[in-house]
Amino acid sequence: MPSRPSYAATALDVTSDNVFRALSDPTRRQILRLLKDGPKTSGEIADAFPSSWATISRHLALLREAQLVIAERSGQEIHYELNTSVFEDLVQHLIDWVRPTRARTKASLKARKA
Repeated sequence: MPSRPSYAATALDVTSDNVFRALSDPTRRQILRLLKDGPKTSGEIADAFPSSWATISRHLALLREAQLVIAERSGQEIHYELNTSVFEDLVQHLIDWVRPTRARTKASLKARKA
């Protein structure tokens, strides 16, 4: 039986775990949609939902933890905006998952010839 390649988690894997966890919730995805049009204060975000302030605050904390949003304090307000570089990294990560490796491509070609 062939041995399985060893797998060590990388920093990107840990980050992507946080990103996928953050994206798994519909409220957090809706918050990201709100921020697509530009920065908003935490109050503006909270006003868009029937949930309590504490619930929205927790959602925002998870989005910050996943680095999907950037938070900047301005006086009493906290302004949130999308961190597009993390989205770009995630897309590249997903592409890398499905891009065939040379070894898989060679194996596939050999199997087709047989």
